[in-house]
Amino acid sequence: MNILLISLLGCLAPSQDRKIEWCTVGHAEQQKCDNLQIPSLECRRASSVEECIKKIMRKEADALAVDGGQVYIAGKCGLVPVMVEQNDQQCCYAVAVVKSDANFNINDLQGKSSCHCVYQSPGGWNIPIGRLVAQNKIPWDGPDDMPLEKAVSQFFSSSCIPGISKALYPNLCQACQGDCSRSQNEKSYGDGAFQCLKNGHGQVAFVCQDAIPLSERQNYQLLCMDGSRKNVENYKDCYLAKEPARAVIGRMDADSQPIIKALSQDPDLFSSDAFGGKDLMFSDSASGLVELSKSTDSFLYLKEDYYEAIRALRAGNTPAPSQDRKIEWCTVGHAEQQKCDNLQIPSLECRRASSVEECIKKIMRKEADALAVDGGQVYIAGKCGLVPVMVEQNDQQNCETGGEAASYYVVAVVRKGSGVTWNSLQGRKSCHTGLNRNAGWKVPDSAICGQKPGCTLYNFFSKGCAPGADPQSNMCELCKGSGKAVGDESKCKASSGEIYYGYDGAFRCLAEKTGEVAFIKHTIVGDYTEGKGPDWAKDLKSGDFELICPESPDTSVKHSDFENCNLAKVPAHAVITREDARNDVVNFLKQAQVNSDKLFKSEGERNLLFSDSTKCLQENTQPLKEFLTQKYIDMIERTYVTGQGEPDLVKACTLKSCFF
Repeated sequence: MNILLISLLGCLAPSQDRKIEWCTVGHAEQQKCDNLQIPSLECRRASSVEECIKKIMRKEADALAVDGGQVYIAGKCGLVPVMVEQNDQQCCYAVAVVKSDANFNINDLQGKSSCHCVYQSPGGWNIPIGRLVAQNKIPWDGPDDMPLEKAVSQFFSSSCIPGISKALYPNLCQACQGDCSRSQNEKSYGDGAFQCLKNGHGQVAFVCQDAIPLSERQNYQLLCMDGSRKNVENYKDCYLAKEPARAVIGRMDADSQPIIKALSQDPDLFSSDAFGGKDLMFSDSASGLVELSKSTDSFLYLKEDYYEAIRALRAGNTPAPSQDRKIEWCTVGHAEQQKCDNLQIPSLECRRASSVEECIKKIMRKEADALAVDGGQVYIAGKCGLVPVMVEQNDQQNCETGGEAASYYVVAVVRKGSGVTWNSLQGRKSCHTGLNRNAGWKVPDSAICGQKPGCTLYNFFSKGCAPGADPQSNMCELCKGSGKAVGDESKCKASSGEIYYGYDGAFRCLAEKTGEVAFIKHTIVGDYTEGKGPDWAKDLKSGDFELICPESPDTSVKHSDFENCNLAKVPAHAVITREDARNDVVNFLKQAQVNSDKLFKSEGERNLLFSDSTKCLQENTQPLKEFLTQKYIDMIERTYVTGQGEPDLVKACTLKSCFF
């Protein structure tokens, strides 16, 4: 039985009665589309998937469903996956299989003979050949150098790759037991690739994991990409890449709601029998469509291994990292980019992004290497496979002695004499450092809403400024943007373009009497008063601000009493990066903090790149869970349950694009 369609892409023009335009490829698919009992759906025929992608880019069509390789191509054209097919069939884990007595690993494949299920299939060609090229195991500099097939023919001594040109590449058909065609005339075609290995015609077989019979698995092993070998039953820990399910692609400016009503009207969406074809529009084996997070792009959908395999199939080997390569630091907003450029560190390149979320994506895609984020963002980055490697320390003595890791208190600050107490917070106007930020959102969300059903900071406060929130929500009402004009694009953006963003921004929101409570770090009041802050804070006095907390629900206390009146003690900001870049980033920062006196100073604005209170960066070797502590992780995850759910980026990074 088909499950309920949750949602699908509809790139709609302002007119709400415009029909959804689905792109079809070929006569049979057009016929099926035309016969669907969906009045609001129009079918636009194209000659190929590539032509459909162009039509969607030109807004001549809205969507179509494609396989993983086509998701990659669409991503290069600025399109994104917006839904995934839920499928009852098992996914293909592409594996490299050898006999148990073979005496080689994945690094020793050159000169061996190989068996492949089908040319240009995921398990037999795209994934294994793509991964071997991406890892520089098969030398190939790209199509300008020579055809990929020629490079493969020079790598293996002999092969059987059904469907490849026997005339052009005879040794890629030399191990075959038939005509090397994509048909039953070739014994090694499809599941026959395993028989090709079993019968000794090849020394390694590239197949999907289910091609190895259960009764024979004890006689074979898998070659893992790290050079180890594992038993066949352990294929989920030793595979080359996993083929993702087919996805619906569309433009980034998609409105994903209207089309659900259209497509849920026809129960025969996943059946092609009546039209003389197979997998028309969608996979026949699909049981439904599941909406993807708005943060999902082609890289996050395909996952790194598959993405790199497809990239390598098209472009060739990845250049080896230069010994003197520069560290690419991700900056958020103009002010951070300016500070980064002004550091004038020869081994540093500055890469600008629109938000911390976009920086995390850039680091994952190796388009940047690092940035410093708060604990809540460390958690999100950890879900995306990144690691905290250096931690801000604001105690000079601990810098010199290597003392305890830095942390800070999250406090709720009010103006003295305002009458605002912890018990009278509901319905007030609030100032937050940013959506899903540590001090500004996660901790107060946990402290205020806790386990209260239905409670969110959105409905607890009357209005507020939480940069990064939905621009139409009450949590953007109090934001000012750049403060220069109505309709300012910077309004409520999670970057320095929004003057109420970050610690200083949330405090400014309170100091300017825009909001009635600010959730910030315990040092901020002292850092921004008595003439120590920027121009907007030059007249502020520390005594004009107090703290409120659950421990003193009906009163307020001095701002300096943060150890007794706070919402939580949390990890300090940390530098995040990929595991493969850890050593380079750590070495760079250790050298930079010795040689540059500008690293922890901000001109014009505060807390650019790092917190201004930072005295040094200390290396962190703890695993993510130990660094954040289980108590803090529980608090973060509790806010997802009681609040708006997991952030979109967490959903995208933990997406299962294959359900089995």
